[in-house]
This record gives sequence, C-alpha cells and structure tokens, in this order.
Amino acid sequence: MIKLKGLPPKGQQVIVWGLALPLMVLNGWVLTLIIDYFQAPIRIFVIANLIAFILGYPVRWLQRHPRIQLLQAVILVLSVAFILLGLIAITVIPLLATQINQLLQSLPQWGASSSHHLKALHDWSVQWQLPTDLSQLANKLSEKLPEQLQSIVGQVLGFFIGAAGGIFEAGLIIIIAVYLLLRGKSFWDGIFQWFPRPWRHRIRQSLRRSFQNYYIGQATVATLLGLSLILTFILFNIPFGLLFGLVIGLMALFPFGGGVSIIIISFLATLNSFWLGIKVFIIATIIDQLVENAIAPRLLGKFTGVHPVWVLLSLLIGAKVAGVLGVLIAVPCTSFVKEMLDGLQNSDDLVNS
Repeated sequence: MIKLKGLPPKGQQVIVWGLALPLMVLNGWVLTLIIDYFQAPIRIFVIANLIAFILGYPVRWLQRHPRIQLLQAVILVLSVAFILLGLIAITVIPLLATQINQLLQSLPQWGASSSHHLKALHDWSVQWQLPTDLSQLANKLSEKLPEQLQSIVGQVLGFFIGAAGGIFEAGLIIIIAVYLLLRGKSFWDGIFQWFPRPWRHRIRQSLRRSFQNYYIGQATVATLLGLSLILTFILFNIPFGLLFGLVIGLMALFPFGGGVSIIIISFLATLNSFWLGIKVFIIATIIDQLVENAIAPRLLGKFTGVHPVWVLLSLLIGAKVAGVLGVLIAVPCTSFVKEMLDGLQNSDDLVNS
C-alpha cells in the first residue's frame, strides 16, 4: 500500500484510487481491443473450458470408484454425452424443426388475424366515442410483419449455414475440452503460478466458486423451467409447446432471460388468439415463479451475491465486449471481481485496525 506522509488514511485512499482508476480504464480499453482481435481463439478456449467444467463433475464422481482411472472416466463420460446428443438429434431436433417451420408459416396468418382484431377494436372504440386510434397500429402491423418474418427466416438460415461452416471450430473445442479433462489441473497450476503467492489460492478458489455456483444455479433453473413448461404446454394443448418451452428454458440460462422470453412468446401467441396469449402468459408465469421462488432456492440457495443492477450492467458490458459469449461469462466474472474486492477491503480493514 502506498504511504503518503502528512495525509490521513482516508485522504491517502482517495489519492491512490484517483491515480488507479484512469489506469484501470486504460487497461480495460486495451483488454477489449485484445479480446476483439483474438475473438475466435478466445471463444474456442472459453467454450472448451465450459464444456470441460461441466463434464468434470461426472468424471470426478466416477473417479471415486477405485477401479476407474481418469482416462476411463473421461472416455465413459464422453461416450454417454455423445449418445445423449445423438438421441436428442434423432428425436427432438426433427420435431423442433417441424414446429419452427410451422410457426414461420403461421406467423403471416397470425399477423393478419391480429390486424383484423385491432381494426375491430378500433371500430368499437369509434362507436363508443373513445379517444383511441388503433387503425394506424393495425396498418403498420400488417405492413411491417412480413418484413420481420423475412428477417427471421434469413437469420435462421444464416444460423444453420454458420453452424455448418463451424465444424472445424467445433472439433477444436472438443479436442481442447478433452485435454482439459485429462490434464486441466496441471494446465491451471502453471497459470496460477504467475500470481502472487498470498493470493494464488484465494484467486483460484474464488474463480472456481463463482463459475461453479452460477452455472449450477442457472442450469438447474433452466432445466426445471424448460421441462415443466414443455410438459404443461403439451398437457394444455398449447400450439408449438415443445418450441415455446425449449426457448424459455434456454433463455433462462441468462439472468432475466426467462421473464423476457415469456413476454415475447406470450405476445407471439396473442397474434394468433388473445386468449391463447393470456393462457400462455399465466401458465408460464406461474411455473416460472414456482421454479425460481419456491423450488430453486431450496435446492440451490443464494449463489452469486451480486446486486441485480450490477448483474444488468455486467450483461450489457459482456454483450458489448464479446457478444453471446460475454453474456454467458459476465455474471460469474462480476461475482469473482466482487468477491476479490471484498477480500481486499477486509484485508485493508484488518491492517488499518
């Protein structure tokens, strides 16, 4: 800690932080340039680490058996993972593709139906001399919706074309993930040796705890929410129940993603039928509240300990810096930074006392 003679401790802290903040901003700007320049290898490395992090749990569980070695556990886990992915590709993906195609074909009719309902509501308001004008909204809806549909179709096609062109990248991700499963400990030991010895263990434990708590929590909530919604939508004969439930479940992997996706999907269902949209919104909201407020806290507890405002800011910054990948790692990185800053503050308090 820098000591400035003739100043009280609080004045010294103000000056130190006044000098440190511009350097932190400059370092952050340089870091964004580096991330942008090396975006592809960083994306491959981070995704491979996430896969190795997730598959590491069953690998360590299998290693508890005295007869199962590390290589055998990795091969067994990878085999089961590929079998499950194959089963999903054979059973779920064709149904999902069919529902996506049917939804894209139905959206123009839904738009025309919603425009007709808005015009009828406008005529009713004119009849009762209410100060509303819904005719312009109905006209804009009927004009803009086809353009938006073409954009959606283009994005879907672009996604599949990009996925077909990313086979080499996917292969690299799998190879790196396998190496991290086999020799990840020695790899991270070499990296953390560069940190100061008093902070080495604390940084490693905090980083692991932040990512572990976040991904376990979000994955559990997303899985429970997605499966519950799919089963409930099918039970209540909701159109495109598999697609709607899967989208909400996937969006629940991100903070606030479940609520936003429920609103969007309820609006889409409202284009077909007002009461269908209300039905989807009520069912999805009830299940979402049950999972996030009743079931998930009992199973998981409180994980990140980050204020919701900081969560939103971290998501915006992550999306700006690294896109979807930045959104995925923004919250655990923020939790890690918060925990380290709390540790610094506690250590400073102990020194000053």
